[in-house]
Amino acid sequence: MTATILPTIPAIRRGFRLQFEPAQGCHVLLYPEGMIKLNDSASEILQQVDGKRSVAEIIDSLHQRFPDVPGIDEDILAFMEVASAQFWIELR
Repeated sequence: MTATILPTIPAIRRGFRLQFEPAQGCHVLLYPEGMIKLNDSASEILQQVDGKRSVAEIIDSLHQRFPDVPGIDEDILAFMEVASAQFWIELR
């Protein structure tokens, strides 16, 4: 599935909201039943998810911002798959 998601457009699922939570000192993904505390990598990726750009465009954008991170493409693809499987995002 990894390469096949490149042209898809991810969007944060309805009912979920990404925001910076000062009390936690990090970005979180809020949903009616709770909150998911995100690490720096996950928050950087989810901040790029706007429902308009494809996974490939998000990878390109993050690759430009973090050119010295080895394997960033694979890390982003793996995160997108996990986030989709956890129903945090939908891939259109």
